[in-house]
Amino acid sequence: MLSPFEIKLLRSLEAGKEYTVDLAAEISGMKRDAVLKAIYLLQEKGHARVAEKTWKEYELTEEGLKYLTENLPEENILAELKKGEKSIKELEEKFGKRTVGIAIGNLRKKKAVEVRDGTVRLLRDVDFPEKSALAKIYSNRTAEIDEKIIRELKKRKLIREETFKEIRFSIVSKPDVELKEKISDITPELLISGEWKGKDFLEYDVKIPSKVIFTAKVHPYERIIRECRKIFLEMGFTEIKGHYVQPAFWNFDALFQPQDHPARDMQDTFYLNRYVDLDGTAVERVKETHENGWMTGSKGWGGKWSVERAKQLVMRTHTTAITIHYLALNPEPPVKAFCIDRVYRREAIDATHLPEFDQLEGVVLDRDVGFSHLLGLLREFFYKMGFEDVRFRPGYFPYTEPSVEPEVYVDGLGWVELGGAGIFRKEVTEPLGIKGKVLAWGLGIGRLAMLRLGMKDLRRLYLPELGWLRSLPAVKR
Repeated sequence: MLSPFEIKLLRSLEAGKEYTVDLAAEISGMKRDAVLKAIYLLQEKGHARVAEKTWKEYELTEEGLKYLTENLPEENILAELKKGEKSIKELEEKFGKRTVGIAIGNLRKKKAVEVRDGTVRLLRDVDFPEKSALAKIYSNRTAEIDEKIIRELKKRKLIREETFKEIRFSIVSKPDVELKEKISDITPELLISGEWKGKDFLEYDVKIPSKVIFTAKVHPYERIIRECRKIFLEMGFTEIKGHYVQPAFWNFDALFQPQDHPARDMQDTFYLNRYVDLDGTAVERVKETHENGWMTGSKGWGGKWSVERAKQLVMRTHTTAITIHYLALNPEPPVKAFCIDRVYRREAIDATHLPEFDQLEGVVLDRDVGFSHLLGLLREFFYKMGFEDVRFRPGYFPYTEPSVEPEVYVDGLGWVELGGAGIFRKEVTEPLGIKGKVLAWGLGIGRLAMLRLGMKDLRRLYLPELGWLRSLPAVKR
């Protein structure tokens, strides 16, 4: 049985004649979407034939147009090198640093030049099919061009690509049908009045592909952060926060990290050219602990402890700076606290490292807790996050003893380390007046998210990849 809009389209159009969707909509007086739906339904029933045509068109960007009318950077550099070898500095003074960088890179790809000791030498003359391609696209947006050159031009952002789709159809047969009123929506008024009796209802074909609808959803990384937070709140922990900028005292010194430790070097930590005042009993005790162990039973690190270094502000390198400060203000047990927040390190950006990332830090302060409680707590957290196989490797951190690195087993990757944990040393707790034992841990949430989402590149968490984001479920399965 045909629907009313199928019948209307059939009655409006001639059999055997080809139509575009826009033309059919104009003739029939129907909306474009209704025409599209009708022709595909008619095609399923053998009354219409539909043909789809897809093509790509290209357009020069502003930079592409500039290179077409003037010259490609590599053309200019090649012409200059034909006069004799030149230093990179000479070329940059004449053409500009950006132009030279682009040109040398592309000429080296073509094996046309070599660079040695800052000097560029011409090896051979080459052609530039990219220039010819730009000219073709300028005169004909649908010109046939080698796909390799198209990829290169798109990569260099010299052209824009746009995909077009045209649908044409023709009516194959026009059955003798009678237009009857059909009910499409069942309303309370229709049921109460009884007007539905004796009338036909519009059929719905559940096999017809529907338009994909993408619902609003929480970003998957934010969802994992919320999940971590929920687990610790359910385990009775208090969430705490702190400033991104911290004195080196709380970021390093209060944690018994020696002032000559490699992690405190400029190449590992973001330092600010600002200082804060430090005074009080805790500062003096920390100073003595570093120098001679104070009254902790330790010998300290020896040497002279500099209060000026402790006063300098840094972008916190771990959220332990927040938890140790919190314990110093709340030294009486029991205390259970955690912090999920951003930290900063001078890391080279790659698939597994970023200069800023999120860390999950936690502490438990009590008198009757031990190493087994720490391992059990972490094991329970990882179980709740969906990791069944958990193990702990011995580790070393200046402020905990014993120390471990928790690992989880992931199919295809093996054992993956996710952070560090341990019990704060007396050199950390006693100078700050903290009473009892402190179980502490720090976990990288970014790496945790990579494992949960099956990713290989941490940077992808922060990219606006709508296709990937849309493919992820809106709720946890």
